[in-house]
Amino acid sequence: MLLEMHDIRKEVQRGPERILILRGIDLSVEEGDYVAIMGPSGSGKTTLLNLVGCLDVPTSGSYTFAGRDITACSAKELSRLRNRDIGFVFQTFHLLPKLTALDNVALPLLYGGVRKAERRARAQEALERVGLADRMSHRPDQLSGGQSQRVAIARAVATNPRLILADEPTGALDSASGQAIMELFDDLHRDGATIVMITHDADVARCADSVIHLRDGVFVDEPATSARGRRAHHGTSAPGYGHDPARRHHE
Repeated sequence: MLLEMHDIRKEVQRGPERILILRGIDLSVEEGDYVAIMGPSGSGKTTLLNLVGCLDVPTSGSYTFAGRDITACSAKELSRLRNRDIGFVFQTFHLLPKLTALDNVALPLLYGGVRKAERRARAQEALERVGLADRMSHRPDQLSGGQSQRVAIARAVATNPRLILADEPTGALDSASGQAIMELFDDLHRDGATIVMITHDADVARCADSVIHLRDGVFVDEPATSARGRRAHHGTSAPGYGHDPARRHHE
């Protein structure tokens, strides 16, 4: 199992109040899974993604990633894990405007201590993999939205991460560019990538093997969105649901 969460709760302080964002999340993802997490605005999707990606820590509950107890890791250890084991793809790309596509992709390798020649070669390989061999010297303002997202995906895969996290990866794109990006995620998954994606778009979610619905901080059963087989496991502490990480989302 690549990652396992059990009874994850997340509270935040808003003024004088403590607000419970996630209310007992159980989630298990195996190597090679392709999981979509759907939910309306305010359901806790981004909070959950931040926890899965070790950008934040839960208020309570247990989380293991590749056998490591994430809740016991120091900030430095979490930073190293994010750099080496997790690739992030965001809706707004987060490319540095003054850097070329090649340098943007090479940046996490630089932070990871990879030597210049190797990080350049790996960045080139990643850009070729996403179909941008002819755009390596272009800056973000010289790229279309779809091309910019391809650069972001290349940056995510350049470190050979164990997990790719995507937060609304087609949200800033037109339909044709969005379709091309989802086809690229399909290619990555066929090559063995493990992907967890946040989306509000049912068409995007259908690309995944497993679709989990999040509402008001808990996972809920809803009509199946994906045409593919179910592989990710989840549970919830909402009334009528047990804390069972092995519980499947049924068709």
